Amino acid sequence: MTQEGKPGNRILIAEDDPISRRVLEVFLVKRGYIVFTVTNGKEALRVLLGDTPPRLAVLDWMMPEMEGTQVCQQVREHAGGPYVYIVLLAARDQKEDLVEGLGSGADDYLTKPFDSREQEARLMVGQRILGLQDNLVAAWKESHFRATHDALTELSNRGSVLDVLRREDSRQMREGGSIGVVMVDLDHFKNVNDTYGHFCGDTVPRESANRMVASVRPYDTVGRCGGEEFLIVLPGSDALGAPGVAERIRKVIESQPIPTQVGEVRLTASFGVAVGDSRNPLDMETLLRAADAALYRAKDQGRNRSEVAPPFGAVTARSSVAVHAQIESGSR
Repeated sequence: MTQEGKPGNRILIAEDDPISRRVLEVFLVKRGYIVFTVTNGKEALRVLLGDTPPRLAVLDWMMPEMEGTQVCQQVREHAGGPYVYIVLLAARDQKEDLVEGLGSGADDYLTKPFDSREQEARLMVGQRILGLQDNLVAAWKESHFRATHDALTELSNRGSVLDVLRREDSRQMREGGSIGVVMVDLDHFKNVNDTYGHFCGDTVPRESANRMVASVRPYDTVGRCGGEEFLIVLPGSDALGAPGVAERIRKVIESQPIPTQVGEVRLTASFGVAVGDSRNPLDMETLLRAADAALYRAKDQGRNRSEVAPPFGAVTARSSVAVHAQIESGSR
């Protein structure tokens, strides 16, 4: 039997008795496991709380430094990494011992001396459980990604990017610093759909999104708010940095045509930029309103340009409630 590729193919043996430890190691290596051995509880805990711990562990109950049940408790209290399936070994076979061992966080319990075939079967159960859990975690991650990301571009969807803006705005209001917001509108996008068809109309926003993401920092967030509208959140960007990002993206989008199934399509985009900082703190609604006003000014002045919102006192755009409602709905 080979264990290669299974979630529990790496296993830790924590056993202070050298003969028992060696017997277990030889038995498991012959069955394809990658085996790690330690001789006391503290060493076992260090391995199991490491960056890439084995997913299976066989712990002797009575060990120097720290008992097996104590190791189990510590591992469960530090939950957050991949789950470790723990089998506890003990010479104690009373029902109370079984209850105590499982209550400490162990997944299974074997009494000494144990049958090697039983040990193998129980470890196979552990592998099966780990595989099922990994599948559930992967399914949850996929479901969460679909709920928070745009299906076409794989960017954050409008609800998700607004959540990011809400958190960053709250942090900026609380701690100071600055935050930049950029609204993006692909110019004449309706004409692209009408002229080239919707297959092309899918390629254009997808490639535009890729160019935006490639032009920002890893901790910036680019989100799609509607068909041709995007919102970019720039934590820490000031009155110089945020407009610079907008101009960089504008030039990247304009510089090269977008290849599609029906040929190359040239595209431009318009940008509205707003910045809040300690001298001019703006709440989320005001940032959106200011960026929206700047975007409309860019479109009114010929498109393919970026405009920066003036100080808030000079902004006379539509009410923040209306702007926020349009961002939420993805409509103009």
